Amino acid sequence: MGSAGLEKARAKMVDAGVDPVAIETFAHYYRLLEHGETGMIPESTIEPVDMERLADVEVPDDAAAEAVRHTAVIKLNGGLGTSMGMERAKSLLCVRKGLSFLDIIARQALHLRQAYDAPLPLILMNSFRTSADTLEALARYEDLQVEGLPLEFLQNKEPKLLAADLMPASHPKDPDLEWCPPGHGDVYTALRGSGLLDRLLEQGYRYVFISNSDNLGAVPDARVAGWFAQSGAPFAIEAVRRTPMDKKGGHFARRKTDGRLVLRETAQTPDEDKAALADLERHRFCSTNNIWIDLRALRDTLDQRDGVLGLPLIRNVKHLDPSDPSTPEVVQIETAMGAAIEVFEGATLIEVDRDRFVPVKTTNDLLVLRSDVYEIGQDFALRLVGERVPYVELDAEHYKLVGEFDKRFPEGAPSLVKASSLRVEGDWTFCHGVQVVGDVELRSNQSKRIAAGEVVSGRDG
Repeated sequence: MGSAGLEKARAKMVDAGVDPVAIETFAHYYRLLEHGETGMIPESTIEPVDMERLADVEVPDDAAAEAVRHTAVIKLNGGLGTSMGMERAKSLLCVRKGLSFLDIIARQALHLRQAYDAPLPLILMNSFRTSADTLEALARYEDLQVEGLPLEFLQNKEPKLLAADLMPASHPKDPDLEWCPPGHGDVYTALRGSGLLDRLLEQGYRYVFISNSDNLGAVPDARVAGWFAQSGAPFAIEAVRRTPMDKKGGHFARRKTDGRLVLRETAQTPDEDKAALADLERHRFCSTNNIWIDLRALRDTLDQRDGVLGLPLIRNVKHLDPSDPSTPEVVQIETAMGAAIEVFEGATLIEVDRDRFVPVKTTNDLLVLRSDVYEIGQDFALRLVGERVPYVELDAEHYKLVGEFDKRFPEGAPSLVKASSLRVEGDWTFCHGVQVVGDVELRSNQSKRIAAGEVVSGRDG
C-alpha cells in the first residue's frame, strides 16, 4: 500500500476509467515526488554533445523506400491552443489557402503513400477535448484510415495534486480542472495500454515516427526513415541548431556518469544553471520532438520494465485554475517524450535542417508560417524560401490571442522573406501586400495602420 494521497489518486483514476498501465505509471512518479525527487539536471552532471548531419549521410533510394513502407506515423494532437485563446484543437487553425494543420498533415501522408506505394498509417494521439473536432475535420479524407488500425487513440489523464500535501485536488465548480495530461511522455504508456503497439507489430510495422501536429516540418520523410533503419538504433531524435528563439528551451547533453544522451528541459534546470541553459555556443542542439522508434525495441523495453519506461520526472507547479491565482497551487506530474532517449542503450541523434522544425507555439510563430518565408509544394511539405527564419516578437497585449491577431492582419500576413526581425509594440494593423525588409521595429502608443503595398525597412516608429 502507498500513502493516503496516492491511494486516493489511484481510486480517483480507477473511478474515471483510466487505463491500468497509466495508473501504475502515475503511481511510479507519485512515489518519486513523495520522496523529494525534483527531476533537476545540474550543469555539473552533463557535457555538450555533437552529432552527424543528415545532409552528410548516404541513404540509398531503395533503402529509404523500404523503410517508409514499414513505418507508421503518430501525431500528438492533444493541445487546445488555450494560450492563444482557442477552445478547439490547435491543429484546426488555418495555416494558408484555407488549409489547417490537419489538412496539410493528411495530404502529406496521402502524397507519400502514393509516391512510395506504402500504407504509411497516420494515427493521432488526441485528448478527450480534441477527439471529436479532429475526427470531424478528417472525415473528408475517406482513404486516410488504414484498415485494421484506428485513426486515433487517446492520451491519458491524471489528478492534479495539491502542492501542500500531494492529495488529489478538488474543484466542484469545474471538475475538469481537477485533471491534467501527463505530458507527451505519456505517448508510450498510451501506445501500450491501448493495444496499438501490439497491433502495429502484428501488422508488420517495424518503425514509428512521432511528432507534434503543430510542426508542419515534421514530414515522415523516406530519407530520414532510411537513415534510421540502417543505423540499427532503437531510438533516435532529430535535432536542430539552437537559435536565439530557443534560448529558453531544452537541449541535448551527455550524462557524465554513464555516457547516456539526455534531454534537459527548462523545468529540469536549476536556477543557478539558467545561464548555461541559454548558452547557444555550449549547448548547440535542441529537440525537434521528431522521434523515430524501433517498435520491437519499445515493446521489449516496456516488457522488461513492467510497462513503465521510467522517464525523468518533471515537477510542474501551477494553480488549480490556471486563470485564477487565488486557487491553490498544484503539482502536475509530467514527462517529456524525448527524454526516453536516455532509456534506450544505443539511442542516437541526427542533425536536420531547420525546415523540419516549424513549431507554432505562439502567434509570433503563426505569422511566420502564414507568410512567404515558407512555401508549400505539391507534396504539401514546407520549404524555407529565404536564407533564414526571421525573429518575430509581437505585442502580447494586442496579438497574443488568435482572434485579436487575425483582426490586425485582415488581408493576410506581410511579406517576411527579406526580413531579419520584426518587433511590434503597440496596436498596428497590416494592410494587403506589406513588405518587411531587414530589422524592423514598430512602436506606437496609438493605433496605427500600415498602408497596402508599403515597404517597411530599418527601424521605424
